[in-house]
Amino acid sequence: MKNKRKEGKLHREEFRRAVQMELKEHRSSFIVFSILRFLVLVCLVRQAFLHNYEGLFLSILTLLLLYIPSWIQVKLRIEIPTGLEIAILCFIFAAEILGEINAFYIMIPGWDTILHTLNGFLCAAIGFSLVLLLNNDERLTFELSPFFLALVAFCFSMTVGVIWEFFECAMDQFLRLDMQKDTIIHAVSSVMLDQAGGNHPVSIRDIADVIVVHSDGTKQALGLGGYLDIGLLDTMKDLFVNFIGAVVFAVIGFFYARGKGKKGVISLFVPRKKARNKDYLSIVKRKLE
Repeated sequence: MKNKRKEGKLHREEFRRAVQMELKEHRSSFIVFSILRFLVLVCLVRQAFLHNYEGLFLSILTLLLLYIPSWIQVKLRIEIPTGLEIAILCFIFAAEILGEINAFYIMIPGWDTILHTLNGFLCAAIGFSLVLLLNNDERLTFELSPFFLALVAFCFSMTVGVIWEFFECAMDQFLRLDMQKDTIIHAVSSVMLDQAGGNHPVSIRDIADVIVVHSDGTKQALGLGGYLDIGLLDTMKDLFVNFIGAVVFAVIGFFYARGKGKKGVISLFVPRKKARNKDYLSIVKRKLE
């Protein structure tokens, strides 16, 4: 039992040192990481003073997420390009600290749209890279067409986008959150309004307000200036901009694959297997032996 504990402690120490080396490998990404970590810590302390426990939890979660790129590189022995790593770090900070805690989703029109578009692009890059990395195996390697790689990248990104919308819907339904932001509309069309009980949609136009009748008979005007669409249009918009981001990367990835991986803009977003002299986990293990 003592030997197992000692081995476990040694493995954790090896991993910790390897992550520290990984973080400091690229100066630019390390500077971005350090700045964002400092800002998150400031936010964490502020949320604690304000007794905002949800914000405190999000700050701790963000702090952990900032380490994810380095953990992945050490554990899976892959090299995430500096451009992609910085983009992921900024995306995490923009989504959690700025978007959720500082309410940029509400204060800045289009903030959510920008992040969902970027998410579509980044997820397509990850899907594209997964195929390249998994196919780079001496035991089993196929000659993959550029179109196939682009298609997989696109499908992977859209799948992640759909799963995220499932998650948002579940949080709204079970925890009564509002992750699927509502939209004010002024016209509805539904077969539920067909008094004959048929399948003919009936439209209501020029909606100026909605009155809610509670179970006790009291009435409440929402005063929103229209009808409250509960998340459908926001979900469709999110998926559409995710689609745009995925298509952009898929097109770029197609030409990258057709050019046999020649250096270009996309090389900043395509992970690759680590070189032996950059495999910090193996290096640390050899040093501690």
